[in-house]
Amino acid sequence: MKLLIQRVNNASVSVDNAIVGEIQKGLLVFIGLKPGDSETECDYLIKKILKLRVFPEGFRSMEQNVVDCGYEILIVSQFTLYADCNKGNRPSFAKAMAPDQAEVLYNEFLARLKTQYPKIQEGVFGADMQVSLVNDGPITIELSSKA
Repeated sequence: MKLLIQRVNNASVSVDNAIVGEIQKGLLVFIGLKPGDSETECDYLIKKILKLRVFPEGFRSMEQNVVDCGYEILIVSQFTLYADCNKGNRPSFAKAMAPDQAEVLYNEFLARLKTQYPKIQEGVFGADMQVSLVNDGPITIELSSKA
């Protein structure tokens, strides 16, 4: 499992020109799933998201986490995090989890996250989404599961 996390001033995701998820200050989290990922990786990365200290407090630029600040999180499925461009110029997505399996684990990830923190918005799994954001910093961090 791989996450791409961006500290944002605001972010939204739209499907068919309709906003389906929108946050103000907080974290935009793209999530990619690979074969073999499980609930264990979900729990590990949820803990990391909620405890990741990337928000300022006083003169320190990275002292508080999203929970400390009461900010929001926008989760967007992103199978292209597992793109392989080593051969040729067209990305291969063979390293990404099959969509039917990925949707189940993605929904489990969201359910587990929402039980630990209520300020969650989300995109639509498998949809053609347009994501808008204002990156704050800019701060972009990649996290992967231990596996």
